Amino acid sequence: MSSVKIISSKEAASLLTDNAVVGLGGFIGVGVAEEIYKEVENRFLESQSPSNLTLIYAAGNGDGVDRGMNHYAHEGLVKRIIGGHMGLAPKFQPLVVNNKIEAYNLPQGVISQMFRDGAAGKPRTITHVGLGTFVDPDIDGGKLNTNTKDEIVEKVSFDGNPYLAYKTQKLDFALLKGSVADENGNISFEKEPLTLEILSIAMNARNSGGKVIVQVEKIVKNGSIDPKLVAIPGILVDYVVIVENMANHMQTFGTQHNEDFYRGDVVHQQSDKKYPLNERKVIARRAAMLLNKDIKVLNYGIGVPEIIANVLQEEGMNDQFTPTLEPGAIGGTAAGGLDFGCSIGPQAIIDQPYMFDYYDGGGIDAAFLGLAQCDVKGNINVSKFGPKIAGCGGFINITQNAGQIAFCGTFTAGGLKVNASNGTLEILQEGKAKKFIEDVEQITFSGDVARENQKKVMYITERAVFELLPEGLTLTEIAPGINIERDILAQMNFRPLIAKDLKLMDSRIFTDEPMGMKNETPVDFSNIAAI
Repeated sequence: MSSVKIISSKEAASLLTDNAVVGLGGFIGVGVAEEIYKEVENRFLESQSPSNLTLIYAAGNGDGVDRGMNHYAHEGLVKRIIGGHMGLAPKFQPLVVNNKIEAYNLPQGVISQMFRDGAAGKPRTITHVGLGTFVDPDIDGGKLNTNTKDEIVEKVSFDGNPYLAYKTQKLDFALLKGSVADENGNISFEKEPLTLEILSIAMNARNSGGKVIVQVEKIVKNGSIDPKLVAIPGILVDYVVIVENMANHMQTFGTQHNEDFYRGDVVHQQSDKKYPLNERKVIARRAAMLLNKDIKVLNYGIGVPEIIANVLQEEGMNDQFTPTLEPGAIGGTAAGGLDFGCSIGPQAIIDQPYMFDYYDGGGIDAAFLGLAQCDVKGNINVSKFGPKIAGCGGFINITQNAGQIAFCGTFTAGGLKVNASNGTLEILQEGKAKKFIEDVEQITFSGDVARENQKKVMYITERAVFELLPEGLTLTEIAPGINIERDILAQMNFRPLIAKDLKLMDSRIFTDEPMGMKNETPVDFSNIAAI
């Protein structure tokens, strides 16, 4: 006889106790038990209970407005959050900035592995990931405000090398989402586009003496689920919630259901429409020129890096590389917006902790990430801007461990207008905000650590390319038509080193026709001096 109980979402919310530690699954909207979340919020607003919860989650959980983790953003409901990303839960930001809660931001991959290590009874997750960044205890230890006092990250040493030891957390409750459950509580993810770290969260809660609650679409008879497709075994599940409103059980916060997210036999029709020639495409083109036959496995960040795939398609080179997404999708075509993290026609989908094992061990050949702020040391900040706290997400894991790294973004922000034509670039209107500043507000990528590890790092903008060389951040290329004093140096808060053999960026980048990269020797990372 199964001990699993079928309950309503309201009953599930009533189980949460004051001061409980709650593990939340989810990547944006994938794996988010939205109906249970809503009932937890309703219960608190009616009774002020549960109170003083600690929420632990790996990835961005929310829709940027009011869904997902935003339901918990009430003073008194939550005491502490330990999360990888906060940009999609904006209702939490004033609570953090005004010291109403304790808040830690740790690397997404580390948290997903902390769930797994906690399930195994390990007291710490030990890794090199985070050294030299704001999560390093020598800097901020991942703490986001002055109300956050406890040290949950320690510096340790093995074989003469420094590491960070992240304190694992025992869960009192796990709030998860699956597709269907059988009568014994075995959970299938047959319609889920990602498996994330759901199994690790469930195992952590069960082994810690906590309760596992899973929201599903329906219950099926025992024996209906192929054992190999059971994502959470019934021995780990205490309660199953059958969702009442399918609007609270979407695949993502952008899509109710799309089987192409979990099918590998999809013939995906690429659009014939070319991406327009603008500053974003200029950057993506220069970044794409770094790819060569020795680079096979890629990771694209959100924003400008996503356009690299458009460029490769236009050049007939898409099939030469395998993209990966940090929540677990390998191959296929990456989705965007609130579907980000999913892939159309993926080759494989693996658990998020294992994807980060692959990343942390150096599995990615090249990574293309965003460029929000850069300083004189080559440090990058993408995680905190005044009262706006986005969080690091998987950025630290990826940038510290990829074989080759290119940060991609416009030179200035806020109203920038350019004209790319006939092989040259013209600045029509300068952006209001400078991105190249003396000191970044928060170190999400450490230039010093990259130099110590002899990483090959580039910073690509629409008008200039920099490399992180042993001597420091060095300007190596400028766009045709650009005045170095007016358009580059005057738009920076520091003066970079300038290469003696300063080059012009390839004029084809600024012409509205395919560049013909497929049949030529690319300008690749092997030409960049190792630090």
